[in-house]
Amino acid sequence: MMKQSSIKQIANQRIEILFEQAKKVVKADTKLAAQYICSARRIAMAAKIRLPTEFRRQTCKECNALFVHGVNCRVRVKQKREPHVVVTCLNCGKQTRYMIKKKVQKTVEQDNYKDEAPR
Repeated sequence: MMKQSSIKQIANQRIEILFEQAKKVVKADTKLAAQYICSARRIAMAAKIRLPTEFRRQTCKECNALFVHGVNCRVRVKQKREPHVVVTCLNCGKQTRYMIKKKVQKTVEQDNYKDEAPR
């Protein structure tokens, strides 16, 4: 019987291979690419692992399409409340929001304040 960690490693390798194949095939055959992504998701569910963030953001959760910007998805940056990116799948119409983290720039005053703070 295999250890759980080795099963997860094998699953991660297979998921990466399937996403690479989907990226190669997507321009020629979108249905085959969607099938590869669906298989990768099934492997992740069976192994009880999460898909890496980079893979989750490149696909539609509704129709399993691999996003090709300008071809089958539309990307918009919105500034309401908090800045976020809205990705719209042009195959099924599903919209997905991804939050943008604000970069906090350290100032000299903040560094001085940290040094002077009592511990």
